[in-house]
Amino acid sequence: MKVIIHNISNYYSSYYLHGLIKVHEPHFSASKEFSSFNNRGYIVFEINGKLGVIDNHDPIGVNEELYEKSDFYFVTNKVKGNPSYEREKVFPLFPHYPIDVRSSYLKLFGLHPFLKLRPIDFVKELYAQSLRPLYNSEQFQYHGSNYVFFSGSIWKKEPFANQLRATFIQACKDHPMINFEGGFVERKDGQHGGYDHLLNTKKYKPREFASLSRQSRIIFNNPAVLGAVSWRLAESQNLGSFVLSFPFDIHLPKYPLHGEEIHMINSLEEISESIDYIMKNDSYHQKISKGGKLFFDKYCTPEKQINFVLNYFQ
Repeated sequence: MKVIIHNISNYYSSYYLHGLIKVHEPHFSASKEFSSFNNRGYIVFEINGKLGVIDNHDPIGVNEELYEKSDFYFVTNKVKGNPSYEREKVFPLFPHYPIDVRSSYLKLFGLHPFLKLRPIDFVKELYAQSLRPLYNSEQFQYHGSNYVFFSGSIWKKEPFANQLRATFIQACKDHPMINFEGGFVERKDGQHGGYDHLLNTKKYKPREFASLSRQSRIIFNNPAVLGAVSWRLAESQNLGSFVLSFPFDIHLPKYPLHGEEIHMINSLEEISESIDYIMKNDSYHQKISKGGKLFFDKYCTPEKQINFVLNYFQ
């Protein structure tokens, strides 16, 4: 199976670029037809004359030009209830997260980024990748400490998500068994929506963020901007972390099971009581941590996701 990539993707798509390189060693063919999609969160690829698209953007709907030209359109944020995604050629993917693929990126695309991208955009792309972790298929190691880490943004147009995060942060700060680190990230415009008391002045680079998340007893997952899935989810499950989650606003090919691979809650009132249960029940905590890692290894690795995509071309 020969895989041809037609555009220069950006770091949003690095996880899937890594998977394609590991599974099928794709070839790059600079295409004028798809040059407007260079340095964006798409991978446009061709297999046996059929065109596929992997779309890693926030759930604002499919790109109509690419949808019309493609045979299969895969999205990481196939948000529920959006008519743009409820079409026959649109397929959901499992959660992913950006990674550092600079060496593979330069090997695959060669001199083309120098020739096809603005110098400033090329430098920004390499810098963005440099901040991301290298991908490793982590070995499961149980972490049962009382340390909890959470650092997140206050989103101007997502008041419910902000409320969920604030409730989680406050519940962790109030729990006598928890050694909490983190809080909300300060906004440049100073509009903190009444959550100034939950701000954390420290900023974490992606690699430090991943390291502290690895140590955290609980990872809190909620729908991100416009209902998108958080990059934190897949990275946390790869690290074997316990994930406490609100329901997904996006379609997944398969969902992790509550009580086996994830702990799901449906209301603000459940946050505090769930945290208390998790802190006091090590066996359940270990079960979910391990189950989430097994789910990730079965469905979410770059190789597994690329094989999932390529099966549509058989």
